[in-house]
Amino acid sequence: MKKRYFTVAAVLLCAGSLLFSSCIGSFSLTNKLLNWNQQVGSKFVNELVFVAFWILPVYEVSALADILVINTIEFWSGSNPVAQGRTVIDGQDGRYLVDCDGKGYTITSENDGSQVRLDFDVEEQTWSATVGGETYELMTFIDDNHVRMPAKDGGSVVVALDNEGVWAYQQMATAALMAQK
Repeated sequence: MKKRYFTVAAVLLCAGSLLFSSCIGSFSLTNKLLNWNQQVGSKFVNELVFVAFWILPVYEVSALADILVINTIEFWSGSNPVAQGRTVIDGQDGRYLVDCDGKGYTITSENDGSQVRLDFDVEEQTWSATVGGETYELMTFIDDNHVRMPAKDGGSVVVALDNEGVWAYQQMATAALMAQK
């Protein structure tokens, strides 16, 4: 009798492992991006980064890269390419290489070799992007409750790290995007 229960349990366990497993992949690039965003600062800073990445379609590109490329490689090869130092992203307008060196990110276009560098300056508390030799500030932490963000007129605006401040910046960014269309 015990042998029969063991056999039934083993068959159910094997069937369950086949039925409840999935080959959709781990979405490691998107998860790394989201984990990084959650560690940038307070919930208000995280929301500002989310809005900036929404405007620049970073989340959309990372999810698309996961769906079309990285998860497929992970499924067929059994290894995750994001676990390495370089990630390859196939975008609508070409292929991009993303290298992480622990201090920032270098994004290289395979189309024309152009590069964008994202860095965090600990002393200045600033995230910046370097494109074509020119560096642009993306976000500067002023204190625990305020950051300086780019404005549509080329200047900057101080954003309070609370619901109202983040909401106001979202509205300003959305209005700027709509005006470009």
